[in-house]
Amino acid sequence: MAKEKIAKTNAMRLLDAENIEYQVTAYDVSDGKIDGISVAHKVGKNPKTIFKTLVTHGHNGIYVFIVPVEKELDLKKAAKAAREKKVEMLHVKDIQKTTGYIRGGCSPVGMKKQYPTFIDDHANQFEQIVVSGGKIGLQIQLKLTDLIKVTNGEVRAVTK
Repeated sequence: MAKEKIAKTNAMRLLDAENIEYQVTAYDVSDGKIDGISVAHKVGKNPKTIFKTLVTHGHNGIYVFIVPVEKELDLKKAAKAAREKKVEMLHVKDIQKTTGYIRGGCSPVGMKKQYPTFIDDHANQFEQIVVSGGKIGLQIQLKLTDLIKVTNGEVRAVTK
C-alpha cells in the first residue's frame, strides 16, 4: 500500500524554507482524543518530549509558550518571562485570527506573525522535541536548537 502523502502546513513550509530537518507523524483523530498524553501514545513517543503551544496576551502584546503536555503554564512565571505585569490565555475564539491555526493544531512555527516565544526549560532535557505540525492530527519532531532558531525563542522556566 502506498504511503499517504501529507499536505504541507505553514509550519512545514517555513521549516523547509529554513532548511531545517524535521519528521512529521500523523495520528488518527477519529476518536476525538487530541490531548497531549493521548497524542504521545498514538505517535509512540515519551509524553515528556511532546510539547503544546499556548498563546497568551498581555498589556504589550501576544506571547507564545511551548510547554510539556504534562505540565501547566505558570502565568506568573510566563508574565515575568514576557516582561509583563500579567499575561492571560488568549480566548479560544481568537486563536485562529491571531495565529492562523486552530485550537488543537496550533504550531509555534509559521504563525501569521512572529510573536515573542518562550520554550519551557524542561525542553533542555532533550535533543529533539515534538510540537504541533499546524493541523490536528500532525506532529513535528525537530531539534530544540532548530525550534529556538526558527521561532526566535527563549528557553525559560514557565511551568508550575
